[in-house]
Amino acid sequence: MTYLLFVVGLVALFFGGEYLVRGASAVARHFRLSPMVIGLTIVGFGTSAPELLVSVQAALAGQPAIAIGNVLGSNIANILLILGTSATIAALLIPARQLWRDLAFMLAATGAIWVMLLDGTVTRAEGGILFAGLIVFLATAFLTGKTEEEEADLGDIPQWKAWGMTLGGLVVLVIGARLLVDSATEIARAYGISEAVIGLTIVAVGTSLPELATSVIAAIRKQTEIAVGNVVGSNIFNIFGILGLTALITPIPADPRFAAIDMPWVAGTAIGLTILAFVLGGLPRIAGILLLAAYGGYVFLMG
Repeated sequence: MTYLLFVVGLVALFFGGEYLVRGASAVARHFRLSPMVIGLTIVGFGTSAPELLVSVQAALAGQPAIAIGNVLGSNIANILLILGTSATIAALLIPARQLWRDLAFMLAATGAIWVMLLDGTVTRAEGGILFAGLIVFLATAFLTGKTEEEEADLGDIPQWKAWGMTLGGLVVLVIGARLLVDSATEIARAYGISEAVIGLTIVAVGTSLPELATSVIAAIRKQTEIAVGNVVGSNIFNIFGILGLTALITPIPADPRFAAIDMPWVAGTAIGLTILAFVLGGLPRIAGILLLAAYGGYVFLMG
């Protein structure tokens, strides 16, 4: 039965990602927004829904290690695993001028949560600061994300169908990811793996499966801006939105290992992506291979 659920989850991820990318591209053109803005917001935030559910439920259940580990591990997986896989399939080359604002928000979010973790607790006040950062990011993205492209060239996808494909794809992605996460987590617990490691690896990768499916399919369809925007937007939402909202609900105690061991990885991957974007103009295939190798090293060390 477990293997059947695994296969069903994979199929759901593939078709959900396909419909999400096609629908989101059409929505962007309807509203004359750049695909990057749609990737950063609707796609990036939507594919982070599993992380939101897992973190809030974990915090309320008194399992803060999973709540924080899930977000930090997901941000690492998003850059090293998801962008690495996507860039290996098709080079993700985007001019740095299209990314600087969003990468700056990602770096700011990373720095903010690192400082907050140093004293061992993310308080309600700090959660409010993080959530305010999300509002500022959204306002900035939409105010500066208009494009001069005409509303034409939409093919046979009317607006109502584009939204239906986008939202339907998100729902299918979340269901597929949930099937995989539940089974993988139970297996890991049976082998005695700690909750912190489960959050940083299995749960983080599992809840990142919507991002993986979406970015890979976007890369295959040459929708580079959606592939990259999905990951950057998801990383921003994970910190500002998920940890911000979770801390507003209940303060989150943090194990010292997160600030000492895991945050250097989170910050290193965010800074590395920023450097690659400005030096290489994106991620060529060789960069994708290096990111995947780095993720393999990370998983090995965490194990």
